[in-house]
Amino acid sequence: MPAPMGARLPVFASILALLAISFGAVAAEAEKSPPSTVVQGWEGTRFAEPGMIAPDFTVTDVEGHPFRLSEEISRKPVLLLFWSIFCEPCRAEMAHMQKVQDRYAGRDLTVVAVAVDGEPLRKVIAGFARQEGYTFKVLVDELDAMGIWKVADAYGVAVTPTLLLLGKGGTVLLRKGGKVREDELEKAVSSLLKK
Repeated sequence: MPAPMGARLPVFASILALLAISFGAVAAEAEKSPPSTVVQGWEGTRFAEPGMIAPDFTVTDVEGHPFRLSEEISRKPVLLLFWSIFCEPCRAEMAHMQKVQDRYAGRDLTVVAVAVDGEPLRKVIAGFARQEGYTFKVLVDELDAMGIWKVADAYGVAVTPTLLLLGKGGTVLLRKGGKVREDELEKAVSSLLKK
């Protein structure tokens, strides 16, 4: 039997209070000066834009193994996707990422997807990655001590999917928010690897 509406109101009020606190933390972070590797975007959002050096990060993959961006980009370019398991367009992007992984396996390219769903959903993310047969690195973003996402906030990710192509050494070559056409992604990757 469903609980009466009056019994659900305190729960709803608690959820709204948590959302307000979270929004306040994000707003406070947006007021801070950005590091030299990122610029201030519209309405206070920070972005790692083409021509800039991508912020370094270390987070773990779905299996719990650490991944440090600077170690990868010192050796080869990185295709980086920010996604969520709750985002339908992200699932199409993940399929495109797998095609890139299959096509360029063994070549000088690292394919990485960062799930912005957080640590509590690690097992769900890992199960989804196994179910879909992803063979590229699937990382899980984490909150720092201040409640800021270690990777997504450093890159100014406001929408999912967000895709970046990083050259060897870490220069941002391409940034696309929202769905990217498969042919557009293939063109960007193939032209980079021909250099």
